[in-house]
Amino acid sequence: MHILVINDDGPPSNQSSPYIHAFVHTLQAAGHLVSVILPHQQRSWIGKAHFVGQITKPSYFRPGTVHKDDGTTHPRPLPSDEEGEEWILVDGTPATCAQLGLHHYFQDRAPVDLVVSGPNYGRNSTSLFSLSSGTIGGAMEAAVCRTKAIALSFAFYSRDHDPDIIAGACRLSVKLVEHLYDQWDSDVDLYSCNVPVVVDVESHKIMYTHALQNYWTSGSSFEEIEATEDEDPERREQEIREGGEPETPDPTITTTGHKHRHFKWAPKFGDIQKSIDASPPGNDGWAIHQGYVSVTPLKANYMHATNIALGELKLSPPRPLIHVLTSTGPYLDPLIQSALSTHLPQHTPITSLTQLPHPSHPLLQILPYETLDFAHLLAHPTSSLANSYIIRKALVRKHYLHNTISSWWSKHPDDRHLRGHVPLTVGFEVDYAEFLDEALVECWELRESWERGKGREWWVLKPGMSEQGQGVRLFSCEEEMRGIFEEWEVEEEGAETLPGDEGKGVIGAGTMTSQLRHFVAQRYVGKPLLFPEHGERKFHIRTYTLAVGALWVYVYREMLALFAPLPYKAPGQLSPEGQPMDDSLDPRIHLTNTCLQDGTREGSVLRFWDLPSTTPTSLPSDWKDSVFSQICAATGTLFEAAAREQMIHFQTLENAFEVFGVDWMVDERGTAWLLEVNAFPDFKQSGEDLKGVVKGLWEGIVEVAVKGFFEGGEGKGKEDEAEILGMKRVLNVDLGRR
Repeated sequence: MHILVINDDGPPSNQSSPYIHAFVHTLQAAGHLVSVILPHQQRSWIGKAHFVGQITKPSYFRPGTVHKDDGTTHPRPLPSDEEGEEWILVDGTPATCAQLGLHHYFQDRAPVDLVVSGPNYGRNSTSLFSLSSGTIGGAMEAAVCRTKAIALSFAFYSRDHDPDIIAGACRLSVKLVEHLYDQWDSDVDLYSCNVPVVVDVESHKIMYTHALQNYWTSGSSFEEIEATEDEDPERREQEIREGGEPETPDPTITTTGHKHRHFKWAPKFGDIQKSIDASPPGNDGWAIHQGYVSVTPLKANYMHATNIALGELKLSPPRPLIHVLTSTGPYLDPLIQSALSTHLPQHTPITSLTQLPHPSHPLLQILPYETLDFAHLLAHPTSSLANSYIIRKALVRKHYLHNTISSWWSKHPDDRHLRGHVPLTVGFEVDYAEFLDEALVECWELRESWERGKGREWWVLKPGMSEQGQGVRLFSCEEEMRGIFEEWEVEEEGAETLPGDEGKGVIGAGTMTSQLRHFVAQRYVGKPLLFPEHGERKFHIRTYTLAVGALWVYVYREMLALFAPLPYKAPGQLSPEGQPMDDSLDPRIHLTNTCLQDGTREGSVLRFWDLPSTTPTSLPSDWKDSVFSQICAATGTLFEAAAREQMIHFQTLENAFEVFGVDWMVDERGTAWLLEVNAFPDFKQSGEDLKGVVKGLWEGIVEVAVKGFFEGGEGKGKEDEAEILGMKRVLNVDLGRR
């Protein structure tokens, strides 16, 4: 959680602001991202004021040691190449700090989830304290900016700032802050909390209370002083904290006209205690007097919320600290870390499993498939979570995917969600071109196509094990297919490197045909949907699909449109003179995978929802919604087919989740066609401009899959929360795999 901390006591000081540093340190230790902006000096009793007409200027505070006044203030921020914690100080009020912290500073971080104003040096209970409190005023300013806010005040009984007692108050306050944020009532704008700074406060009761309405009953809250007398305001503030009250002026002194005199604030705090003593139980002043923690729900109008039942508040069980092992590269790592900070604050990063305090301690692995510790995953099914299933060939290997769909259709002939959205596909096995005849004996669909004549019907040849579009070729007859295999064998004979060296693929890159045994031939999707606004280029849709446990499946609404680099020409297209066009089979026309594109990809990757609503083929204006609905329905059926019909080749686990990149083509009629399923897709192809799409995806993943696992299914089971994050649930089946 990203927490913005403000106060009215200013930077750390054992004399005037003794709690702020310890509290920030405790928040950070609990795994929260904390940003701090404070008044540069004491601003107590100022309420929700702003200094109108003043130019507000910052300085920069670098905290030192907790409970030691060794922090330093600087006129300029740390240089960008230097690391270190730095807080902002401004010559303004607590309300000013809230405004600047929410809207002007810390914009390079995740959005602020919660503003905590405090801990105040002293209680803020009853209306007489609350109406003038800068601590509550700062929280109130955040609330009117539509941000959740908590005013936190420490009610001290001794000026001996015992670090252990303060640490206990801070720990309890962090737990209370987390509980209130997680259980936030919709009728509440902010909470005002008072925590006693006493021994063993963590065992004290926490009470929901209302604010005691009380009044000054002893006359003026100001003392007259001689006009010549001059007093340091900060020293007077210290006297007020110590509870001193001035002597009552002599009433026998009379004057006529206006006497030149000065006044200093000298409230009669005895009035507050009298009002508490005379009040019934249930208010904030009473709670603090009993040694309880008070929690007062407020509206942003200084009135307590009315729909909270008074009584004891039971904190939720402490959330476990989750160790996170992640390494996905410079593009994705910061986005994952941001999502974890926002939705899973109780986490801490590690670089090796050896750093786990105990093997059964909660662990999250987000790593490439090859580096995941599956042995640990299987040994700790209730505390270890990983970002991949162990076996999922039924989806990600093209020949297995073909078998998955064929098997499903054989048992569900009436299926209409997936049928009509998968191009006709034929699977076969072949080691060398000389065995091609034998391999194609039972490929009846291919042979029937070839009998209709060369160039009449086009097919796409895909090696079952290839990735990133490598090895994909077009053909329309047996002669052309045979030529593809013979070409690969010629390349193999001249290869000087071992297969797969330097990440080479199958298009003229030294990959042996003998290692590409499994193939599928997929009928080419003719007449793709094209847009003049995007150069009449062919495109496919990349959807991010999340599978969770055994088995929930979600489709992320933010989809990508990936364009081929060259304008579309139908394969085998004839020139105006009736001759075949030499470039009609150029892969840059037909292959939309950005991994195969050279140079800049500008204009090659767009948000699907930014595509024109008006199409050249006069599709309805809501054609994009229709495509999304088709994709959702087909995806749900596809994953159910894999889970139920291919249980050997798609083995779901309750303590695993996985993101798949599922690719679709849209034809001119607006029909979505499934192309393939990719494991751990290349997120970099989204580019810098669309980084927000990937960031939003991982926020949904952490909320739905990660938080749902570690917090007992809270995220996974709440469809409305998932949809808010753009995650559309398309499948919910219980496969009984515990």
